[in-house]
Amino acid sequence: MSPQQTSTAQPVDASGQDLNPAEPDDALKEEYAELVDRVRAARTAYYVEDAPRISDAEYDALYRRLEELEALHPQIVANDSPTQEVGGEVSAAFAPVEHLARMYSLEDVFSTDELVAWMDKTAAAVAELPGAPAPAWLTELKIDGLAVNLLYRGGELVRAATRGDGTTGEDVTHNVRTIGSIPTVLQGEGIPEEVEVRGEVFISAKDFRALNEAIVAEGRAPFANPRNAAAGSLRQKDPEVTARRRLSMYVHGVGAATGLEAATQSEVYGLLEGWGLPVSPYTKVLASTGEVLELIEEYGRRRHDLIHEIDGIVVKIDDRRTQFRLGHTSRVPRWSVAYKYPPEEVNTTLLDILVNVGRTGRVTPFGLMEPVRVAGSTVEMATLHNQDVVRAKGVLIGDTVVLRKAGDVIPEIVGPVVALRDGSEREFVMPTHCPSCGTELRPAKEGDVDIRCPNARSCPAQLRERVFHAAGRGAFDIEALGYEAALALTAPDEPATPPLTSEAQLFDLTPEDLREVRIRREKRRKGEPTGETELVPYFWTKGTAKKPSEPTATTRKLFEELEKAKSQPLWRVLVALSVRHVGPTAARSLATAFGSMQAIRDADEQTLAGVDGVGPTIAAAVTEWFAEPWRCEIVERWAAAGVRMEDEVDASLPRTLEGVTVVVTGSLERYSRDSAKEAVLQRGGKASGSVSRRTDFLVAGENAGTKLDKAEQLGVPVLDEAGFELLLARGPEAFAGDGDDDDTPPPPGAGQDAAAETTDDEDGK
Repeated sequence: MSPQQTSTAQPVDASGQDLNPAEPDDALKEEYAELVDRVRAARTAYYVEDAPRISDAEYDALYRRLEELEALHPQIVANDSPTQEVGGEVSAAFAPVEHLARMYSLEDVFSTDELVAWMDKTAAAVAELPGAPAPAWLTELKIDGLAVNLLYRGGELVRAATRGDGTTGEDVTHNVRTIGSIPTVLQGEGIPEEVEVRGEVFISAKDFRALNEAIVAEGRAPFANPRNAAAGSLRQKDPEVTARRRLSMYVHGVGAATGLEAATQSEVYGLLEGWGLPVSPYTKVLASTGEVLELIEEYGRRRHDLIHEIDGIVVKIDDRRTQFRLGHTSRVPRWSVAYKYPPEEVNTTLLDILVNVGRTGRVTPFGLMEPVRVAGSTVEMATLHNQDVVRAKGVLIGDTVVLRKAGDVIPEIVGPVVALRDGSEREFVMPTHCPSCGTELRPAKEGDVDIRCPNARSCPAQLRERVFHAAGRGAFDIEALGYEAALALTAPDEPATPPLTSEAQLFDLTPEDLREVRIRREKRRKGEPTGETELVPYFWTKGTAKKPSEPTATTRKLFEELEKAKSQPLWRVLVALSVRHVGPTAARSLATAFGSMQAIRDADEQTLAGVDGVGPTIAAAVTEWFAEPWRCEIVERWAAAGVRMEDEVDASLPRTLEGVTVVVTGSLERYSRDSAKEAVLQRGGKASGSVSRRTDFLVAGENAGTKLDKAEQLGVPVLDEAGFELLLARGPEAFAGDGDDDDTPPPPGAGQDAAAETTDDEDGK
């Protein structure tokens, strides 16, 4: 059984008996909550911002650990866990588009043993279907691109949208029309009156290199990898920019289709190609597991010689009727899987091991290496986590080390090449004092592996990290306050006293306060580095005899965004405070439960711990944070500067949903997903993201999908939009004793092609 299928199931032994696992402790619950937040943040960075902050390999590890915890402890599964959803979100920069049939992710496997096990299990499932043919395996390259859904009506392209969250995507029609390989009008015979065509938009390896060379020549930062180049190009607001990026597309299936007749997926590809759509030249139908493994080995050798970058091989059952009968889990098809190639490895020299001090004081070693090209990028740094990891890996400064990097990921030092040592190598010694402020380092509590700088108030490194965190997308969302700006505010080269000695001063800053701030940068002549450095103003222009110094455009933007940040909701302010363990999930829970910063400060630890989604560990951290006067000063100074410390509550709204859990799925006419969730929360209810036995009501709009199926299986009452509004107005009592199911909407998508195609590029992110 796949991890996706087991994530919410009670573990059983070989005889099928429940193992009844013990209640997880606070540390495990804390780890789980952090994993949920990190996976969700990674998805947003990857799919919405086109700027991944962690590697595919790191994401896969986080996601698998999340699945492992949920399988071992099903009682902690969060209703909004990423394992219960198709990954991805919809950017506010483009109009939302509802897909006619849902787009799914793919289950990933990371070894040939896992792949063989999946194929054996799937073949056994097919053998149990009466009349089903033995599986033929359709194989495709896993393109490093962006999933796109093309909608044709009467043979004409009327809409193109990104995958988004699987139900709702972003309208990128104008940009897709600039891609030469995508026909605006289909040709040939047998074209359905309405059909969704799914595929991957990508940039070829050759065109990617040329694009990055052009961008660097213009003095701009290059794209990290082809996937982000394709995604960033397709999301340009100016279609002319997209047209210059030389994007391509290969289609790999259909979603909703009217009158499409094809017995196999490979026949569908033949039809698509006959209508003028671009189909991958690398697709093959194979008869056996051995042939599939041979193909994986072949493309593993050739992966850098292909038209586009790949990170794996997709394997599907070719027979479409069998696909339909096997169906889907809540987020992946049971008839398709993605095998991912192992991370790539190179050798390089470990020049030094340095340490970084984080916003909570944790001191983390990292390796500084001879720059080396691996997996499409140049790498010179890699984390080593803590002194125990350094010791466990056995690496010495000066070693030749094995560096592993999977695709576009954060690299990992695997270990030393001991045979190449010449005796000049030396051991890393963990510092005893903070490299930023000189304070003696120590564990936060007895038994901790990590050591920390206890000088939270005055350590420049911690302050820098906290200021950068406060400006992040999950907090105040101040785009102009990036990492270098945070460094310039807290530890500039000049003056000796920085503009910020506490984040309490952040909203008191004026442009004049930043006039003298200077940082050291390398001199350049005709665009080339000279090896010399100079002090230059950071927030103001240099100024000349003809044009006096003035705040830069970025500095002006910084102060505009600081002003806007004052009106952010309470939960974002809580995140910005850098309270240990308080991420977006816990912050939302606290803000919803208490409504104001003062109420949170006044609550005792037991009251805080009783809030759903908080618990004793987070409650203790919040209590400890507010016990420090200098931290309370941050709140007071921000409040005095006009930062919002209390959420607006409409007192006229009745608290009709106290203690009621509601799940909203599908598309509603008068509510977006966020506004429907907000309507539930404002009336005292809990807005969940997945259906369980604890769900009181499911609100089902168009294209409700598997949540509707699960609700019906569990006997959860199902409401349409009119029923939802009645629930908001009158609460559960409006439906007491109502056994009439007339208001239950029919399953969305009835009559559509049930074997909706997956998006081959998705890793569950």
